[in-house]
Amino acid sequence: MSLTDLCTRNPVTIAADASLVEAAQAMRARHVGLLVVTADGSGGPPLGVLTDRDIVVEVVSEGVDPTTVSVADAMTREPLLVAVDSTPEQVLGQLRAFGVRRAPVVNAAGLLVGVIALDDLLDWLADAIGSAAATVRHEQQVERALRA
Repeated sequence: MSLTDLCTRNPVTIAADASLVEAAQAMRARHVGLLVVTADGSGGPPLGVLTDRDIVVEVVSEGVDPTTVSVADAMTREPLLVAVDSTPEQVLGQLRAFGVRRAPVVNAAGLLVGVIALDDLLDWLADAIGSAAATVRHEQQVERALRA
């Protein structure tokens, strides 16, 4: 299965020079906890990521006025970028190694394709387990029919 089948296509992006207030408003409006930061807020190469946790832990909890901070100031630079041709198993390992739950997915040119989340991979895994269980049940049905 391709990551393009699993990931969220058309992820929410934001420009590096946007304010944290704009970022928080975008997160709320689009019901996401991660924004992919690009130079102009389009689907270009990711410069970083900004999470709701970044805003709370790095800015608000430190007593910094969020209206004075740009996305570039608070974002995670050099985030994990997952290649679109990675397998789900590879992505699970990468997420674990980086200690993150979400990552931008990029094509061979480094352009943004989507965002993969641990939730997406858990859904894939649940489907795979369900398919394996169905195979066992079907095998048992076939065997009973053959031996009847």
